[in-house]
Amino acid sequence: MLPEIKLVADVDVVAMSPLVRGMVMAISYAETEGGIGLTASGAMNRKFVHWAAVHFDWPGNTPEDLYSVNKVLNEADMPPLSVVHDMLKHLRLVRRKKDRLFPTKRGRDFLARPQTFFDQIATDYLYAYIDYGQTRDDVRVRMRWWHVFLNLINIKARKGCSLDDLVSELYPSESYSLAQAETIIQATTIRGEFRYDIIRPLCWLGLLQEEREGLDFLQDGTYYKTPLWTACLKLESDTEAEITVS
Repeated sequence: MLPEIKLVADVDVVAMSPLVRGMVMAISYAETEGGIGLTASGAMNRKFVHWAAVHFDWPGNTPEDLYSVNKVLNEADMPPLSVVHDMLKHLRLVRRKKDRLFPTKRGRDFLARPQTFFDQIATDYLYAYIDYGQTRDDVRVRMRWWHVFLNLINIKARKGCSLDDLVSELYPSESYSLAQAETIIQATTIRGEFRYDIIRPLCWLGLLQEEREGLDFLQDGTYYKTPLWTACLKLESDTEAEITVS
């Protein structure tokens, strides 16, 4: 059974959640700037992508980060923006008219009260969203394990944990009866999948934050639960998490 996501505390979801903040800012832009321009393929145009890169304040996707890779930014060059775009369409917060996106009535309601939409945004994005390179089957398989992932992170991330801490707990190397080279390849694959399929969505939702002070691009940070985690998740391991900290 998937853990329920239900916001029960008064927290500033816009401040804490990069995804919700990006959705709010995109709709606000569309409302005040006469819509968001679209390319012939339906992607957000470069004018808006540049604006989003400068204003979204998305961890790990600063203008310096993005423009160090591409001199000109398209929607596909800013991965969080594709998620924002998909979620706006999925929740019917925007509608397309010719070559622009405009807020719907529901979108304007969201703009006025984003916290009331958080449970649906978080549930749909975390449990059902099919990201680039994934399949529907990938999402279905992951659904069976979310309660394990969340309970483990609930315990480990209270005092801070690394990606390796989590992966080694879930997939101990002793369980592999493979040649060393194969083990390394499999471990690297598992690590990458866990980062992008589990940790990144939790960070983008604002349930986890990564401490990266003093680290370079290739180094992994330390992950901590945010107040938003506690405000919307009640898990079997809550008592154990409290004991572990004390």
